[in-house]
Amino acid sequence: MDLKGKRIGFGVTGSHCTYEAVFGPMERLMELGAEVVPVVTYTVANVDTKFGKAKDHIARIEEITGQEVISTMPGAEPLGPKNPLDCMVIAPITGNSMSKFANAQTDSPPLMAAKATMRNGSPVVLGISTNDALGLNGVNLMRLMSSKYIYFVPFGQDDPYKKPNSLVAKMDLLPDSIKLALEGKQLQPVLVPFSE
Repeated sequence: MDLKGKRIGFGVTGSHCTYEAVFGPMERLMELGAEVVPVVTYTVANVDTKFGKAKDHIARIEEITGQEVISTMPGAEPLGPKNPLDCMVIAPITGNSMSKFANAQTDSPPLMAAKATMRNGSPVVLGISTNDALGLNGVNLMRLMSSKYIYFVPFGQDDPYKKPNSLVAKMDLLPDSIKLALEGKQLQPVLVPFSE
């Protein structure tokens, strides 16, 4: 599947340590000719951490995509009926956002955009980054993995001995994950050694 001309929503949630890992795949989507529509949570837009200032992350996203980020619920809602996407990505998606998504709690712009995309019968691709995917959030991960229209960037344990419940997506596999999701297929294997 060629991504040229495809309209891809790119949601970013508050896994601050993972931002750098998604900028490369975001750039790659642009190189492949996709239109990338950036959508961020309140945390991404406003919270400074040891991983950088929010304004700098937003500036980088806007520089890569050439579009102003959507950071409000009213801004994200039209991505359903009015300005539909071919595919919605949320990468990174935190355990918190994953839990909300699995339980139909649409309280952030990326989740609103994902809900709107699924309403149109189009795919949503998730790149997880959470310390509790193999803990309390495991039930939410499995619920999403078995849901129609939802696909995953292959993921693995990033630090199995110090953080045994943590799973992180191999973000470099995002473009291939999107290509297959647009055909209604999951990129396999979905469980990968993270160090590869």
